[in-house]
Amino acid sequence: MRWLARRRAAVACVLVALVFTGFSARLIHLQVGKHEEYSAIAASKHSFRQIVPARRGLITDRNGEILAANMPARRVIADGSHIKDKAPQVAEVASPYLGIPVDELTKLLTTTSKFKVIMPELDEEKALALQKELDKKGLRGLYFTQNSIRTYPNGPILSHVLGFMSRKNPNDEVLVGVDGIERSMEEQLHGEDGFRHIEHDRAGREIVVYRGQEKAPRHGSNVELTIDMALQSILEAELENAYRELKPDTAVGIIADPKTGEILAMSNRPTFDPNNLNGTKPDEMKNRAIIDMVEPGSTFKIVVSSGALSEHTITEKTQIFCENGRFLYGGRILKDHHGYGSMTVEQILIKSSNIGSAKMALMMGDDKYYEYVRRFGFGERTGVALPGEIPGLVHPPARWDKLTITRMAMGHSVAVTPLQIVMGMSVIANGGKLMKPQIVHAIKDEDGQEIYRSQPEVVREVIPEATAKFVSKALTGVCDDGGTATLARVNGYNVAGKTGTAEKVNPKGGYMDGKYVVSFVGFMPAEDPRFVCLIMIDNAKLSSGLNYGGLVAAPVFSRVAEKTARYLDLVPNAPSMLPIALSEPSSRKVTP
Repeated sequence: MRWLARRRAAVACVLVALVFTGFSARLIHLQVGKHEEYSAIAASKHSFRQIVPARRGLITDRNGEILAANMPARRVIADGSHIKDKAPQVAEVASPYLGIPVDELTKLLTTTSKFKVIMPELDEEKALALQKELDKKGLRGLYFTQNSIRTYPNGPILSHVLGFMSRKNPNDEVLVGVDGIERSMEEQLHGEDGFRHIEHDRAGREIVVYRGQEKAPRHGSNVELTIDMALQSILEAELENAYRELKPDTAVGIIADPKTGEILAMSNRPTFDPNNLNGTKPDEMKNRAIIDMVEPGSTFKIVVSSGALSEHTITEKTQIFCENGRFLYGGRILKDHHGYGSMTVEQILIKSSNIGSAKMALMMGDDKYYEYVRRFGFGERTGVALPGEIPGLVHPPARWDKLTITRMAMGHSVAVTPLQIVMGMSVIANGGKLMKPQIVHAIKDEDGQEIYRSQPEVVREVIPEATAKFVSKALTGVCDDGGTATLARVNGYNVAGKTGTAEKVNPKGGYMDGKYVVSFVGFMPAEDPRFVCLIMIDNAKLSSGLNYGGLVAAPVFSRVAEKTARYLDLVPNAPSMLPIALSEPSSRKVTP
């Protein structure tokens, strides 16, 4: 019997050991294996999840000048469990700082939520002053977490390129880019928010617990633009002067590097201040450089002359009879500003002959001319990294009437964007290549490590280099004595370019009498271009006898080009010359 008792005792001990082993294993499982899970459950019951916002990346110019930055601010949060019945008193103290009426704020503070955002961004100085006032009166329940306000140090300068921030919906807490670079580079600039779980004690002091339930934010990358703010300031100042003096409906200016496609400056009028959108009209926010469609006028004549030479339809010495200023074709009369006899392609460009251009297009034929219009990039988006770009409008030959080819050759019956005009002229300036325009120069992470750097991108070879050089030489004559743009000249340099004057298209059909879109697009130095610049003025308040590209846009180009040359330290390589009176301004509307 004694052995049986010992056996039972041994079994009991084993069972007890197994029970305690099971409890120990369960305890280890709960404390170690399930630690993360139960910590999260505890955190959800005893604390609230606070977003730690990622710092939005900076936007800078190519030289590191900050164009869009983050100003410290505080997010105002209400904890209803701490406010309780003190909402009216808290509201009365906070109302002057938050700018919210007491009654409205009282309703917002009367909440059971432990985390209710009252104001996403409050100036840091106001937040500190409000906290001090609440502490003085012994009121609690309002808390302030770190946040930031997007700010643009240069105000309206470059506003259409930079864009601005807004909320998708009024109740959204997070701001997103809704235009410009802020929108197109939103993914890179925004980063990824982090979070942490926090709890307040009865006195409103924060108790940091559940440290395992935290995630640090990944801050946004910095975006470096191809823009040079020195050149941007030059362009902005001259465009603003023209806008005030000429009082046009709109004005656009662009400076680009023809060899790389980099956009060095881009400006529009009217403009707006992204720091203060109150009262801003939608029309003022449009980046007209990429969303406006205009008939380019005589600046378009580079297409037909380049195409005809490239296809050997004509040679440099071919004489084209310009009908002494009146050309009857398709039942309509096409006019030149002056009557000309036979001229070479160079003379046709210098004098801006509509008839000579129309005859070159007719000699090429519909399909071949259309091919060169498209090869120059018209009728398709340039691919610039800005939102809202349009392709313009170029109808295929199947939709042309008898007159279309003759009118398109002089820049009518076609709609293009200002940026397309700049890239088209860059084809002539760089030896025949269509470049993709670049606006983003580099992207760097929060540690300054380079993620991306732009490289020149050739879209396609448009014309032979020899043709580009010949047309470039002819365009230099446009700015010489007897050309249409002597006012575009810059002392000490050879300028190549083309004027454009076209009657403004009426959205209801036809043209608006006495209203013109005038332009000048040129490059400098003509022998080795460092920049291409477009100035476009829409409906300057001048008499029709003065509203020409050579009289209105060319002088603005000259002032911009002269200052740009000084900034770039370009060495003068031509004798100083004084401009003389213009001989022939540009194309006009077709006369029946």
